[in-house]
Amino acid sequence: MQECYQFLNTIDTEEELRELIGYPGELINNKVIHHLDSNCIEFISKSPFLTISTSEKSGFCDVSPRGDDAGFVKVLNDRQLIIPERPGNKRADSLRNIISNPKVGLLFFIPGLGETLRVNGNATIIKDEVILNQLIAKGKTPLLAIAVEVDECYVHCAKAFIRSGLWDPESWADKKQLPTAAKMIFEHARQSDTTVYSIEKRLKESYSKRLY
Repeated sequence: MQECYQFLNTIDTEEELRELIGYPGELINNKVIHHLDSNCIEFISKSPFLTISTSEKSGFCDVSPRGDDAGFVKVLNDRQLIIPERPGNKRADSLRNIISNPKVGLLFFIPGLGETLRVNGNATIIKDEVILNQLIAKGKTPLLAIAVEVDECYVHCAKAFIRSGLWDPESWADKKQLPTAAKMIFEHARQSDTTVYSIEKRLKESYSKRLY
């Protein structure tokens, strides 16, 4: 492992930061609301994908994806939403972090739309049958769900998507040139009883038989 580069010119205070980048305008300061209004609810209903950021008490952070058919996140009211917990790899990073520290940040995506919806709040892991039964997909009821009580939400602009060309197929690399998950897992895990092929086969089986 290479030695870390020592940065010599860092910004360590908000005053230094503001001197460099300035302050947000009145419109940006006022765009944050503290409940889910009809616009946010419509956005969530059309979103098939989100990321959830969590951290443990010590501050060690994690960002994890969640996805399903558009509208898979259930809005209970203007302060609460529910994210079903579908089968994963059982690391449960987000869930363990929530137990340690309930603060979460959500970023909702709609394919083809540059703007995203940011929601911050406090999360609880729930197993209420009445709620879980409303989250059934492909005939399967989730074992758990993440309930989020909203503290703030606001629209995030599209600049990152425009710069990255994320939704533009012409900017996408040839799939043959992309890194493969099986190769990465093989080289990271370094288990003698596995091969790239066996991991690839295991992933394909998981994707086809254990989504729900």
